[in-house]
Amino acid sequence: MITDDDYLYFAYRALDGMVDIVAGLGDELANQRPPVPGANSPYTLLDHCLGVISYWAGALVAGRTVSRDRDAEFHSHGPVRPLVDRAAVVRAQLAADVGRATFGARLHGTPPSDFLGPDRELTQGAALLHVYEELAQHHGQMEILRDAIVTRLPTQPVPADQPDRRRT
Repeated sequence: MITDDDYLYFAYRALDGMVDIVAGLGDELANQRPPVPGANSPYTLLDHCLGVISYWAGALVAGRTVSRDRDAEFHSHGPVRPLVDRAAVVRAQLAADVGRATFGARLHGTPPSDFLGPDRELTQGAALLHVYEELAQHHGQMEILRDAIVTRLPTQPVPADQPDRRRT
C-alpha cells in the first residue's frame, strides 16, 4: 500500500515539472503551440491540470465545492506568474485533499460524462490515481511541446476557438 507521501512525491514531480517548464518558457513561449492539429500550449496544459486536480481531488475526493469550466481551460492563455502562483496554491491543497481521502470510499459526486474520465465508477483512491495519470501524461506531453517550441518549429498563438478535447 502506498502512503500519502508516496503518492504526493510522484504527483508533485509531474506537477512541479510542468510548472518549471511554463515558468522557464516565460509569457510568450508558454502561450505558443506547435502547428499540430489539436496541440495545446504549455500554459493551457498547466491550466487544465490545475482544473483536474481541483475538481477530482477537491470536489470528488474531499467534497469541496469547486467551480470548473473545463472548456475554458483549453482556451486559456496569459501571463505565466499568476498561473505559477495558482499552481502553488493548488499543490498545497492537493496535500490536504489526499490527507482527507478514504481510499476505498465512494466519491462525493459523479463527474460529468463530457469530462472524459475513466468509464467506470471510482473510489476516492482511484480518482486520485486518475489525477496522477493526468499529471504524468500531460507532463510528458508538455516536455515534447517545450522541445518543439524552443527548437523554433513554427508556432502559432493558442486560438480561442480550437480547444483540444482530450481526457479529463
